[in-house]
Amino acid sequence: MIKLKLPTRILIGLVLGVAAGLVLGDKAALFDPIGKIFIRLITMVVVPLVLVSLMLGTASVGDIKKVGRIGAKTLAYFIATTVIAISVGLLFANLTRPGLGLNKETQETLYKSYQDKARVGLERLKEKPSAIDILVNIVPTNPVQALAEGNMLQVIFLALVLGTALTMIKKEKSEALVGILDAVNDAVIQVVHIAMKLAPFGVFALIAGVVGQFGLNILTTLLRYALAVIGGLAIYTFTLNTLSVAFLGRMSPRRFYRGAKEAMIIAFSTSSSNATLPVAMESLEHMGVERRFASFVMPLGATINMDGTALYQGVSAVFIAQIYGLQLSVGDQLMIVLMATLASIGTAGVPAAGIIMLVMVLKQIGIPLEGIALILGVERILDMCRTTTNVVGNMAASVVIQEWEKNKG
Repeated sequence: MIKLKLPTRILIGLVLGVAAGLVLGDKAALFDPIGKIFIRLITMVVVPLVLVSLMLGTASVGDIKKVGRIGAKTLAYFIATTVIAISVGLLFANLTRPGLGLNKETQETLYKSYQDKARVGLERLKEKPSAIDILVNIVPTNPVQALAEGNMLQVIFLALVLGTALTMIKKEKSEALVGILDAVNDAVIQVVHIAMKLAPFGVFALIAGVVGQFGLNILTTLLRYALAVIGGLAIYTFTLNTLSVAFLGRMSPRRFYRGAKEAMIIAFSTSSSNATLPVAMESLEHMGVERRFASFVMPLGATINMDGTALYQGVSAVFIAQIYGLQLSVGDQLMIVLMATLASIGTAGVPAAGIIMLVMVLKQIGIPLEGIALILGVERILDMCRTTTNVVGNMAASVVIQEWEKNKG
């Protein structure tokens, strides 16, 4: 009997999920509990993994000056790639002009179908804290509460502070705690292995539910918009990241994508950078990226680096403007670059968080916020695609940062 490798079994689950969704339609929702259990099982280990791995990654650097240097390089790389991603999205939107040609009847149908979801987005935006509040709230007053609530920014801050503190105390004292953290990290990874055995079933259930809910009609109606986003994501993902890995990371792109394929499939299926984090980190170690770099860059990237989300926001803003017959000046599009960069940094690595950030971008440049209701029909599919881009970008960043630090000596 031929034993198929995990990525192959996951792909089979994905294909069967599409077929089941098309055949069963809304009845495919009966598989939802399986998909939810799979996501919850992976998500269960995210907080302990981020806390422990980031502490280990920071402590293993060994020098507080190196921690600051690696952090600065990582942030600079993230900002640069995000700006490039938005620019690619705007270029695609201006070339393909996806918002032209959508008839009035279709606009009204889409709006009526999704206006309630759009209204929820607007309400959440009103509740969104200011930039100063976000900065202040990064520092947890109760670390246990931050861990219990899964507040990733606070968890990352806590891990960085504790990891840095380990580099500042005597080595004979820190080694004992580092050994315990290393053992906990290995145990968490074993839980991930258990979860991945269920991945083909989880992927099948998730994809079947999406296809069963939306079918092909809504995808056909918004095909030009969807293709503009997906085309931009594909070109960005396989061009910029390939060049970064090859020339900045000094790694064979073939080796990189072969190692990343499992994480890409999970990212596509779950639409969650956080849920994909354990798989992506292990894949990086198999590629030869040291744990101290993977465990430092990946948790940060899952929280503050959203290249795919930024590209999507650029295309979506132009699309909605075209729907309403609005002409965006160069200044308006530069504002989109700025706002989408800031928004992507603050976007949580969970499904559909990008749509809330899109509201903020639209509001800043004066595009009617009701236009979000026009694109929610394909939001889930595009969320899956842009999450894959987000994860690949973070993995490429880990390769690049490792190479930069090794050259530093």
